[in-house]
Amino acid sequence: MRKNEIYPMEISGMTNEGNGVGRIQGLAVFVPMTAVGDQINVRIVKVLKNYAYGIVESIRLPSAARKAPDCAVYAKCGGCAFQHITYAEELKMKYQFVADAFSRLGGISCVPDKILESPASIRYRNKAQFPLGESADGKAVCGFFAGRSHRIIPCTDCLLQPVLFGKILDVILEWANQYQIPVYRETERKGLLRHVYLRQGEATGEVMVCLVATEERLPYQQALLERLQIFPEVRSVILNKNDRDTNVVLGPECITLWGKDTISDILCGVRVELSPLSFYQVNRAGAEQLYREVERLANLSGEECLLDLYCGAGTIGLSMAGKVKKMLGVEIVPEAIDNARRNAEQNSIVNAEFLCADAGAAAQTLEQQGFRPDVIIVDPPRKGCSIDTLEAMVRMAPHKIVMISCNPSTAARDCRILQEKGYDVDYIRPVDMFPRTTHVETVVLLSKLKVDHHIEIELKMDELDLTAAESKATYDEIKAYVFDKYGLKVSQLYIAQVKRKCGIIERKNYNVSKKEDAKVPQCPPEKEAAIMDALKHFQMI
Repeated sequence: MRKNEIYPMEISGMTNEGNGVGRIQGLAVFVPMTAVGDQINVRIVKVLKNYAYGIVESIRLPSAARKAPDCAVYAKCGGCAFQHITYAEELKMKYQFVADAFSRLGGISCVPDKILESPASIRYRNKAQFPLGESADGKAVCGFFAGRSHRIIPCTDCLLQPVLFGKILDVILEWANQYQIPVYRETERKGLLRHVYLRQGEATGEVMVCLVATEERLPYQQALLERLQIFPEVRSVILNKNDRDTNVVLGPECITLWGKDTISDILCGVRVELSPLSFYQVNRAGAEQLYREVERLANLSGEECLLDLYCGAGTIGLSMAGKVKKMLGVEIVPEAIDNARRNAEQNSIVNAEFLCADAGAAAQTLEQQGFRPDVIIVDPPRKGCSIDTLEAMVRMAPHKIVMISCNPSTAARDCRILQEKGYDVDYIRPVDMFPRTTHVETVVLLSKLKVDHHIEIELKMDELDLTAAESKATYDEIKAYVFDKYGLKVSQLYIAQVKRKCGIIERKNYNVSKKEDAKVPQCPPEKEAAIMDALKHFQMI
C-alpha cells in the first residue's frame, strides 16, 4: 500500500472518534465522514506499520445510513462528526461504543440497556465558546477550529446552537471590525480578544455574553454594551481576563461590565445560578432526562444520606435533595461551589451542604471522619476517577454508587476497579446528550454485595484451601505476570473464567451476566494457557 494511491474499499465499522474503518490487503484503513456500508474509492494519505489513513475519493455505492449534511461548513469544521448519517444510525454506533468499552476494556459482562436518545438533535446546546481570529483581509472572524488544528473555520450560525447566538456574534464582530479591536494571535502572543463565550438559561430565556480578553478593559466598551442591549434576552455581559499562554479558554478573573454577575435557569424544578466558570450540562432537556434516570436507579426512600462528587453547581444533588435526609456536594471550583450554595438558598433547600475540595482528597477526608453515605453519585471529568477517590468511596461502603460518565472507556476502567473491590455492576445505560458529535454519556448502577444475608453450608477442607487460593494474588498481579512473560493483555473476565475452571471459588459479580441471553466473550486458548501458568506461579493451583 502506498501513499496517494486509490483503492476500492467497503466501510465495515466505526471508531469512537467517528472515523469509518475498512480493510485493504488485510490492513485497517480509517476514513473520516463515511458510514458503515459505504462502498468507496479511498485515497491513502498516511501509511503506518499496522494501519493507514485515507480520504474519500468517490462513493461507489452509499450506505443506507448516509444522508446529506445540513451544515455548510461540516466538511471543514471539527465540531460535528455525524452530520452525514441518520440520527438512528448515530444512536446505534454510540450504543456500541459503550457496550464495547465495558465488555472489552472493563471485562464487565452486564449488557447495556437501550440508549436514551436526546429530546432534540439540533439547536440543543445552551453554551458555546467561539475562538476569534483574522481573515485574509485582516477582518475579525469567529467560528470553530478545523479538526486537529487551531485554524478557524468562520461560522456564526452553528446548527447545534440557538439562533440567537449567531445574531449576538454578528453584532460583536461588527463592533470589533468597526473599531479595529485587535484579536489575539496565538503564534505571536499578541492581541486583545480571544474568545466569545455565550450561555443561555433556556427556561428563563436569560443570556450571558462573556468576552475573553488579555486585558481588564476593552476599548470602545460602551459602544459594545449599547449594541448588546438591543437583545432583551441579554442580562449579563462579563469580561474574563486570560493573558496566559494556554489552550484553556477561561482565565480565573471575571469582571461584570453590565447587568448581573450570573444568569439563572430551571433544571428538574430547581432554579440554578450560573457564572461563566460554573459547570452546567449543555443540553438542558437531555440533562433532565439523564437526572431522572439517575434518580430512578438511586431509588431513594427519603431516609438516605447522599454524597454528590464532582457536583458542579449542585444541580443533580439539589434535584434529589427533597428525596433524601441529607445531601453533601463536593466540587473543586470555588465559583461553582458559591453557585451551588446560592442555588440551595434560593430554592429553600436546608438539608444540602457543599464542600470546596478535590473529589479524591474530600472523599478520603470524609471517610476518615466516619462519614457514611447510603448513596454516592459521582460525575467525574473525562479522565475518570482517581484511584484515591475510588478507594475512599469503597471504604465509605455506600449501598449504591450511581456513576455518570462522559467517557465510556474511563467509566469501564473505574467500574472494573469498583467491581474488584466488592461492587456489582447491576445496570448500564448510554444516554445521548451530544447529538451529531462522538460524545456519549453513560449511567451505571453499582451495588454493594450483600454481606448480611447468611445461609448454613458444609465446607470441606479442600474447599477452604481453594478459597484461600484467591488471596494469594490479585487480578492486577496476574495481569502483570501474563503481560510481562507473554506480552498478552488479559481481562478480569478471562481470569475469572480460568479460575472457575480450576475450581477456585469466584464471587458472582466476576463472571455471571445479569441477562439470560447475554453473550459473554470466552477466553482464547493462548490466553487461557498464560493465565494457567500465572495461577501456578502464584501457587493458586
